[in-house]
Amino acid sequence: MTALNHDQIQAIKATVPVLQEHGVTVTSRFYSNMLSDYPDLNNVFNQSNQANQHQAKALAGSLYAYATNIDDLGRVSPALEHISHKHASLYIRPDQYDIVGRYLLMAMGEVLGEAFTPAIQDAWAAAYWEVANLLIGIEKDLLAEADGWTDWRDFRIVNKVHESSEVTSFYLSPVDGKSLPSFKPGQYISVQTNVPALKYMQARQYSLSDAPNPRYYRISVKKEPEIKGSDGEEYHPAYISNLLHESRNIGDVLQVSHPYGEFYLDPKERTDAPIVLLSAGVGLTPMVSMVNTLVQDSQSSDRTISWIHAARSSEAQAFGSHMQETAKQHDNISSVVFNKKPSAQSAKGVDYDFQSRMDLDVVDKGYLHLDKPAVYYICGPSSFMTDMAEKLKGYGVDHDRIKLEIFGTGMLSA
Repeated sequence: MTALNHDQIQAIKATVPVLQEHGVTVTSRFYSNMLSDYPDLNNVFNQSNQANQHQAKALAGSLYAYATNIDDLGRVSPALEHISHKHASLYIRPDQYDIVGRYLLMAMGEVLGEAFTPAIQDAWAAAYWEVANLLIGIEKDLLAEADGWTDWRDFRIVNKVHESSEVTSFYLSPVDGKSLPSFKPGQYISVQTNVPALKYMQARQYSLSDAPNPRYYRISVKKEPEIKGSDGEEYHPAYISNLLHESRNIGDVLQVSHPYGEFYLDPKERTDAPIVLLSAGVGLTPMVSMVNTLVQDSQSSDRTISWIHAARSSEAQAFGSHMQETAKQHDNISSVVFNKKPSAQSAKGVDYDFQSRMDLDVVDKGYLHLDKPAVYYICGPSSFMTDMAEKLKGYGVDHDRIKLEIFGTGMLSA
């Protein structure tokens, strides 16, 4: 992928130790300088992730991974695809890349001082624009596939349904009344609204939680607890999820993006390979979309599906009865539920199967289809996804058959 010359590549490699030690300092300075001079960009960047430094840490990790993999950038291609889909859903403009590039190089210079030689500056400028132009090209193609939906679109909340003590579903219909495009189950939309506490617009990505419908999109949102700031002190409740739960009601208007995302199941793919869905908490939302879509598709409705889910408690679990009832009605679908704190009214073997965190070792291996070329979709907290992926690899599952949903900022992996 790289078009850098030999000297530029060597200059990038030389910065690896510096980025490892000072990367977060560089990216923190970058965000501080840029958002101070361009306050309107606060509408684009997630202010929760700014407060807890998640974005600064993720960007630092991406810079380090790029420099580490400069000789084999194919390794970071999946992360670039993830970033492109997220940028498309936020309607990032090509001219904004120029601002980001200038302030990133400026921050490197301020933090590294004399160590940021003209040769290193030239190399990183070339490297930045190599990646930026690649992202701009991918995002242009994604927008071109959106059939003219290339900016935020007004949607009205037409229904609001409490699914559990933590999760509420929002049914969103376009104000213009036009039919909605389909999507691949597992994909997400960005939802944007004004945040009075910030005096900025903010957008978040939410997985679509139902089968495609031309009249509405459904998202199911967990009300998030307080987010801790970078100093470890409690900072604020998560902005958008709390606004949606507490003050966005039927009739209110939100801005919504076209569906995007590279984590999906393609129902048009004709294969007999079993599907294994592993989810924890609100990570079940894309799985619900996948199951609902497949059972409605006459050509895919007989595909073997195993849904294995971990819930923190009976009160917190959403869609449990829906998924289990769907499994009862379809012989090709099975469900296994782990519940750490089942309620007194919950019956083992009916409402849940194991009273514990998810442990694949205790699951009947027939549900995992390890003897077949099954495809595994994993969604939940980052640590859960990592643990499940490693467990599957330990069972001998090939890496390319394991699909993970990366929420939030995302990070290039070294």
